Amino acid sequence: MRLPQRLIAVVSVSGLWSITLLSQSTDIQISDRAKQLHARAVVIDGHADTTQRLVFDRTFNIAARNPNGNLDLPRMKDGGLDALFFSIWVPGDVTGPIAIKRALVQIDAIREAVRTHPDDLMLATTVADIRRAAAEHKIAALMGVEGGHMIDRDLRVLRDFAALGIRYLTLTHFKNTEWADSSTDKPAHNGLTAFGKDVVRELNRLGVMVDISHVSDKTFYDAISISTAPVIASHSSTRALTNHPRNMSDDMLRQLARNGGVAMINYHSGFISEEFRVASEKRSGDIVAQMHAMSEKCGGNEACTTMETERLDHEAMVGGKLPTVTWERIVDHIDHAVKVAGVDHVGLGSDFDGAVMPLGMEDVSKLPRIADALLKKGYSEQNIDKILGGNLLRVMEQVEQVARNGGRSSSNVAP
Repeated sequence: MRLPQRLIAVVSVSGLWSITLLSQSTDIQISDRAKQLHARAVVIDGHADTTQRLVFDRTFNIAARNPNGNLDLPRMKDGGLDALFFSIWVPGDVTGPIAIKRALVQIDAIREAVRTHPDDLMLATTVADIRRAAAEHKIAALMGVEGGHMIDRDLRVLRDFAALGIRYLTLTHFKNTEWADSSTDKPAHNGLTAFGKDVVRELNRLGVMVDISHVSDKTFYDAISISTAPVIASHSSTRALTNHPRNMSDDMLRQLARNGGVAMINYHSGFISEEFRVASEKRSGDIVAQMHAMSEKCGGNEACTTMETERLDHEAMVGGKLPTVTWERIVDHIDHAVKVAGVDHVGLGSDFDGAVMPLGMEDVSKLPRIADALLKKGYSEQNIDKILGGNLLRVMEQVEQVARNGGRSSSNVAP
């Protein structure tokens, strides 16, 4: 398929660089059947980094249609998104009390967004909350802490986060914690330490989902062997199609299915296209080094770091300096995960506002394209409903049940 020429305006707003697309990719006609299916489903996105914009970008108004970034309320409504996990994130080298404080600032920002936009957003911590928000035509705002370093090796902090509404903990980010190995750092613990295993047990007891995106393979296997509840990968694609350590191998997908969990496919171009991954790493170094260099350039401003990194790679892709990646690659990864893990174990975890989006999925308004593509592949409406959000609702219900049982599983966690 030959893509139309696209024009880009690169603008600086209060020191935050962003991309404004002056001409979008050719409109794709969505079938009435796909539109109706998408409207009926409870559509859930497992991960977005828009929190950074709420905290650091003074020009960002979540209630307005912004010319940059991937997500705001008008475009969420356009895309039929019913629930979103806002990421609470600080860099992995920010640790101790400072990391806790910065996490709390971000939690407060989400709660304030809900308070100041009560007609559009509803804070959600349970499946019942998500369903109630959908019934009231509001968007359920959920939160996940992206990196175990933010609990400062203290289960009391984890309990405080849970009380404030956190509903998943990503065990690591790009760097190891003191108790768990990351997929993008040199192994230091052979997976989870004894304390790391206690973290998983406490998450089960609290009803907070264990998120294995970003963790090393050994940490994944340790976590899945200990957890009495299904675990999630909030934003990970498939390694068989794109050989990045952040992605899940086929064996990991099979083990996740046996656990009853769900792998939520990440849209980042470097995680869904092997060609883009290889070329991007040759051009800029690996993603960890790239993010570190950009963080220094941005003076530690997380929103600036993310958007500037995205700008450089997206500009290079559209300008022909990096391979073109289109939104259909997302569907390829969904399809592969379904074939390996089963349709009950796949969902969506975009990484909006935190990654380089493929062409045709520039923002959340384009989400119905996924349902349309899956229908064309022969997926049933029931199975598409599961992928769009039903599978995560099922996992959350099981996690809630395990918490009611005091962290003990009352039955086989698989569906």
